Amino acid sequence: MLEEVERWLTRRSWSAADRPLERLPLAPGPGRPGVSVVLPALNEAATVGDIVATVRRELMEKVRLVDELVVIDSGSTDATAEVARRAGARVVHRDAILPRLPAVPGKGEVLWRSLLVTGGDIVCFIDADLKDFSADFVSGIVGPLLTDPDVQFVKAMYDRPLGEAAGQGGRVTELVARPLLNLHWPLLAGFVQPLGGEYAVRRSLLERLPFPVGYGVELGLLVDALHTVGLDALAQVDVGVRKHRHQDGQALGRMAAAIYRTAQLRLSRGHLVRPSLTQFERGEDGFVPHTYPVDTEERPPMREIEEYVARRAA
Repeated sequence: MLEEVERWLTRRSWSAADRPLERLPLAPGPGRPGVSVVLPALNEAATVGDIVATVRRELMEKVRLVDELVVIDSGSTDATAEVARRAGARVVHRDAILPRLPAVPGKGEVLWRSLLVTGGDIVCFIDADLKDFSADFVSGIVGPLLTDPDVQFVKAMYDRPLGEAAGQGGRVTELVARPLLNLHWPLLAGFVQPLGGEYAVRRSLLERLPFPVGYGVELGLLVDALHTVGLDALAQVDVGVRKHRHQDGQALGRMAAAIYRTAQLRLSRGHLVRPSLTQFERGEDGFVPHTYPVDTEERPPMREIEEYVARRAA
């Protein structure tokens, strides 16, 4: 590991306990940035309600850390929107945001569009499939942005169990993202969970970054933030243990392909000759190939969207 990264780890890696709620500026006012929490959700009725209820109870009613709580529904076919609304979130459907630009499937698409329907100076993204959710996931990563003006981007770090096996989650991180970062962006080698979906960022930075529309969004934002504001503006906070719904191996393969594509584009700004991935499933007569497109679109920095500029100026 580079000496610069070792120094960064001592300066920019914290625990949520380092900034308890009583040490944070809770009341909105002059000098206190507004905080928006955004949950991208696709068929997460089983978990989204508990997350919303916890954020609302612990961080909006008991204390005023969070000013806005929004669930962006990415086209759910279950009761995700109803559950989230009943728990206390404002729910916005992905297709209702920037309707002149047809939405494409993908997590990054939803995160990008969320900037148009939120107002906080700090935007905190939280995945909607978390189990045993703790408010520390929000307060832990928002805390450094409220107390240190030099910090602009904070990732959560945590243990990721796979079933009963501790530390065995995050398979795409270990097999794809971590090798890519260590080899090509060694300044980012200190991030424990570079692909984690829980992170808080100053809006002034987010609106300057392009958003890969799919699963490559976390790696893309992290790499582009490094090049935009430098390593010392990035940080991470230990929030404990992250439990969530695990995807099967084939879904992880598609995720890995999207992440590799995101890295490849940033390395060369070139064109993928064949942006697709073929996987195999056993059928009655042997293995059957299934080919899936790899996300090849990115949305431009939000400050280039005229509706966003007009909304911010209003």
